[in-house]
Amino acid sequence: MASQAAVGAPRAGLGRKLLGPQNRNLWFWVFVGPFLLGLLIFVYIPILWSIYLSFFDARNTVTPTTFVGFDNYKFMLTDPAFLSSLGTFAVFAVFIVPVTYAFGLALALAVNRTHWFQAFYRSAFFLPTACSYVVASLIWRMTIFNGVRSGLANTVLGWFGFDNVAWLSVTHPPWYWLVLVTLRLWLQVGFYMILFLAGLQRIPPILYEAAAIDGAKAGWQTFRYITFPQLRATSVAVLVLLLINAFQAFDEFYNTLSNFGSYPPYARPPLVYLYYIALGSQQDLGRGSAGAIILAVLIGLVTVLQARFLTGRRRSA
Repeated sequence: MASQAAVGAPRAGLGRKLLGPQNRNLWFWVFVGPFLLGLLIFVYIPILWSIYLSFFDARNTVTPTTFVGFDNYKFMLTDPAFLSSLGTFAVFAVFIVPVTYAFGLALALAVNRTHWFQAFYRSAFFLPTACSYVVASLIWRMTIFNGVRSGLANTVLGWFGFDNVAWLSVTHPPWYWLVLVTLRLWLQVGFYMILFLAGLQRIPPILYEAAAIDGAKAGWQTFRYITFPQLRATSVAVLVLLLINAFQAFDEFYNTLSNFGSYPPYARPPLVYLYYIALGSQQDLGRGSAGAIILAVLIGLVTVLQARFLTGRRRSA
């Protein structure tokens, strides 16, 4: 009889399953629902629509009708300007990833050893993370590295008898790379310092006590044989995040290096190039979408390979 009653009982609908017994999950969906809806509307639907556009001739329209298959992908993969933009990313990543890693780790070690005002130093170094990339780019361009004598960088150089430097001139690539790297470093080093601080605070103090008993000297020896190996998991996460953020470089290039059309290829990262393909004078949303999909796949592959390489080295060590 009980089995027959169970069979004859109505099944709970999808809404009842989501709300749970006695509507226990109601407030969960009240708070989470708007964020999920925004994620769906502003992230997942645009991604799917970009994939759709990448297979069409979508010039000056977001509702194309001419199907071109993989022609947009073939064009982007053989486009010298797009390939050159990937080379620009490689140069930028070579500079910014190890520099940010080293500065973030150094700041974390210094703050972790500070016994006074540690909370103040954490907040002070983390505060630039909240600054807008656009605002910081304009400050770097218009006040610090504006290329005139009144600029902060040239004023400091003048104290030592050096001439003015045209920091943002594309005819001197090393100088504008310095501007871009210092800008990104100031904006994000505090965030990675916090990650390293969390990793440092998870290291058991007993390891340092045992090392001191064994005669290890405080400083380089303890850092090399205890601190750094214990930070390998944090280092993997930091390096992966740094590489992804380097791929997404846009604001500092776009707002610092204006007059894009007159710049040589080595001043164009992938996102800036795709922005001008899709929303610039060409208005080619099909090729722009194809380039964005290629870039997303490339980011995923590089991230997975980097994470597996670093974790593999960690296990072998």
